[in-house]
Amino acid sequence: MMIDSGASAYSAPRQTVWADKARLRRILMFGGVGAFLAIAAAFYLMGGRYVASDNSYIRANKLMVSTDVSGLVKSVNVREGQQVAAGQVLFTLDPQPFEIALETARATLAGAVQDAESTRAMYRAGVAQAAAQAAQVNVDRATYGRYQALARQNAIAAMQVDTARAALLSAEASLASLQQNAATQLAKLNGNPDLPAAQTPAYLKAKAAVDEAQRQLDHATVRAPFAGTVGEVASLQPGTLVISAMSAFTTTSAVGLIGKDLWISSDLKETELTHVHNGQPVGITVDTYPGCIWSGHVASISAGSDSSFSALPAENGSGNWVKVVQRIPVRIAIDHAECDRPLRAGMSAVISIDTGHRRWYRLLNGL
Repeated sequence: MMIDSGASAYSAPRQTVWADKARLRRILMFGGVGAFLAIAAAFYLMGGRYVASDNSYIRANKLMVSTDVSGLVKSVNVREGQQVAAGQVLFTLDPQPFEIALETARATLAGAVQDAESTRAMYRAGVAQAAAQAAQVNVDRATYGRYQALARQNAIAAMQVDTARAALLSAEASLASLQQNAATQLAKLNGNPDLPAAQTPAYLKAKAAVDEAQRQLDHATVRAPFAGTVGEVASLQPGTLVISAMSAFTTTSAVGLIGKDLWISSDLKETELTHVHNGQPVGITVDTYPGCIWSGHVASISAGSDSSFSALPAENGSGNWVKVVQRIPVRIAIDHAECDRPLRAGMSAVISIDTGHRRWYRLLNGL
């Protein structure tokens, strides 16, 4: 048999190349899988440190500032977007009705003082009249006694004795009436004839009416309860009838006020809060300013989930109950910013909480 030496020489290098390629494929296949597993393991061990959420919004103290008295708006002292300090006047109601009510209450208070002095004088007069009538009773009693003695001696007529007895009974009845009247006046003075007018029940009642009228007059001037930015002013104009917040079911004719203190409210999954606690640093970005970064820290973690504060919480007692991951509100305090951009309540934000947790560190400690 003839062997082609040229073909043999050609096939040997080809087999060598194929073997090298097969070896390279095996190396790449197993090496690639190993590298992927190593990278995945590295990411897992190095991961778990940051908790991020885009379900975050900027919050602020906000209030629809109204008043608990009703009246017509006299003046609006602020404009939309104005910065106000705590105690600054926002708007005023027409004070005339409240001033009239205050003067009426003060007049009633003065009348209560006069009534107290009049009652004291009537009591003293009643005591004096009762004392005079008591003396008259003594005289009539003595006269009646003498007539009885004379009647036993048949020295006077029986009619004179009856007349003396009737006079005595009339005098005793008048004395009892005067004593009762004096007791009535003393009761109005709480049993103390020297009771100051300012301590009588009528005075205290009138004084409470004066205080209430003064309070309503003071509340006719509506002031900012805290410093902030004014909003929702357009609906409030001079002449608008403001309904008392105590009389209406909803706040009507009020000025919106947004406080200066801002924070981030984020609803995190309960499974993300394993290593989150107060004081941890937080990185913050706001959708409105993509190039800016704010720094903050975890201020507080709510004691209950969103559903626990719901007016109609979910009922999980049914037969088709499905477990749902709950959301827990987390409050993020804003410390400082890298750029000077204004933040507004309601803006969307993204947070990243640095928990400091590292799986490899815990793994090594476990070993």
